[in-house]
Amino acid sequence: MSKLNNPIWFWQRSQTPHMGALAASLADQGYSVNFVSNNVLTKERIQQGWEKAKLGKTRFKIAANKKAVIYLAKNAPENSIHLCQGIHNNGLVNYAQKILRDRGLRHWIIMEKIDEHGVKGKFKRLFYRILFLYWRKGLEGVLAIGHGTKDWIIKCGIKKKKVYSFAYFLNKPKIDKKKNNLRVKTNIRPYRFLFVGQLIERKKVDLLIKAMAALKLADIELWIVGSGPEKENLYSLANLLLPRQVNWVGSLLMSKIPEIIQKTDCLVLPSRHDGWGAVTSEALMVGTPVICSNECGSAVAVKSSGVGGVFLSNNKQSLTKILYKQYKSKKILFKERQKISRWAECLNANSGAKYLDKILSNRSKSLINPPWKN
Repeated sequence: MSKLNNPIWFWQRSQTPHMGALAASLADQGYSVNFVSNNVLTKERIQQGWEKAKLGKTRFKIAANKKAVIYLAKNAPENSIHLCQGIHNNGLVNYAQKILRDRGLRHWIIMEKIDEHGVKGKFKRLFYRILFLYWRKGLEGVLAIGHGTKDWIIKCGIKKKKVYSFAYFLNKPKIDKKKNNLRVKTNIRPYRFLFVGQLIERKKVDLLIKAMAALKLADIELWIVGSGPEKENLYSLANLLLPRQVNWVGSLLMSKIPEIIQKTDCLVLPSRHDGWGAVTSEALMVGTPVICSNECGSAVAVKSSGVGGVFLSNNKQSLTKILYKQYKSKKILFKERQKISRWAECLNANSGAKYLDKILSNRSKSLINPPWKN
């Protein structure tokens, strides 16, 4: 496939760093890349510390309304390839998808792990079966983000050869080496577990606090980065169960997160559900082990990393067990961190762009392993 003759278009609701890094890497590797989004960043994301994506040579287009989206979709080149965010509840992107299908252009869906919890969750598989039946004629393939997503989509009716395991591929974190000397001895401080994310019910930080308290260890501490409506409840719970063992860092810009991660011994993402959980990729890329629930999309990468581990979602006993195992394995030394970081290069944007190039060139639909399985 000719890179210059097949321009790639990303269609997203917002200009996210997760997809922005991939788009920029594709452009660096010779593709003509356009990134279309309804907005740059929502107010909510900015409050969470998100920053604008660095798109490099990618051409960025704002399509803030239906008219603008339709215009761009109707005027996209005949030989273009389109990567669209989701197939449902994706705002203005859906208008573009209908035009792309009607024009017969190459159309792909990028889809996260589906949350099947709650009453509505019971009907989602049937709902998506109907959606895929409607869309599959004009659909070239699906990039399935997260643990179990590929199999779930296949069970919903999409042919196996059209579905590829995928991830959010990120830029390699930049660390200020003067502030973060990995050779500093860590045996004189407590073992540091870390949570990064919104303080909302879905993230299950309360479960993490309870599981850590169950360890009954004086030489451990929990660092919490983030904010949200559950903060006061979590603060009260931590004071009750883990007095003087929790460090409340607050919200930080995304660019500052890797420095915090590297100062800790293990990142924990205890979510009841997460489409991927980009912070887990960031942790592995700076050499920090990760523990996450099996309902986090990134569980597939955590398993492949060979460090940390995956526990049963919303199961305190399972989480407590794996926290203790990680604590007993002792703090990760400099050389071990380097090894983890080298392995995690499979999760960076450059690796993702090469993988996507193979997928888009794979007209024979032969098996292609994701980077974390190579």
